[in-house]
Amino acid sequence: MTQHITTARATTAQPSTAAQPSTKDSTENQAAGRHADKVALVMGGARGIGAGIVRLLAAEGARVTFTYASATSEAEELEKTIAASGGTAVGVKANSSDRSQVREVIAELAALQGRIDIVIANAGGGTKKLVAELSDEEIDRMIDVNIRGTLDTIRFSTPHMRRGGRVIVIGSVSATHFPDDITSIYGMTKGAVASLVRGMSRELGPRGITINNVQPGPVDTPANPADGPFGDMLRETIPVGRFGKVTEIASLVSHIASEDGGYINGASLDIDGGYSA
Repeated sequence: MTQHITTARATTAQPSTAAQPSTKDSTENQAAGRHADKVALVMGGARGIGAGIVRLLAAEGARVTFTYASATSEAEELEKTIAASGGTAVGVKANSSDRSQVREVIAELAALQGRIDIVIANAGGGTKKLVAELSDEEIDRMIDVNIRGTLDTIRFSTPHMRRGGRVIVIGSVSATHFPDDITSIYGMTKGAVASLVRGMSRELGPRGITINNVQPGPVDTPANPADGPFGDMLRETIPVGRFGKVTEIASLVSHIASEDGGYINGASLDIDGGYSA
């Protein structure tokens, strides 16, 4: 980890003094504060799905720390956007494939805040090739980030969680659905994560902490744009006929992380428009 939380760029912003719209109903106003004063950690939160989760948790009142491995400009822009809206988000450069960095950022956050309430293990990635064509380095990276990085995030953070805590892993429908012949290793890592979540639900449940696995299908992100070269082909395999939105994934995550999500535990939840049906 090259940056400490206490010296990171973002600070708590004061709410905007601009007039607020009066058209929000009571449900919207309640949702805006359902994570008020919660301490949230999003591993891999500078862009794509992770950034969407950071934005929503911060909008709903959480004090969010997020990590990024290399997306410095995206992290800076995310911090500024959230601060301008009156939210709190701190970006810290830390590589989830580096155990010492994962351990350090979690220990520092827990020491600074006294606890961690919500943990989102979103850091991940993969190289899609035939198994015989993958290099040792490509295979090792998928295992290091997707499996070991997720495991380390969970095992280092949960000792700092109390009753009502939420752990949410961002997996993939590739854990069980193989639409092509180039996702075997990536799917293997996501399947391992799903198994880990099931097992950990037995361990954490008695402490009042839930753990779940959200498995998105095709989602419109810079890494997998709906208008990209594979967009039309993928849309034909999705019953609802479109890619998912980052906001839809973030909304599901926020619900699971809320008090209303307290009876969801050990689940792998597909959110894919029927892609894997």
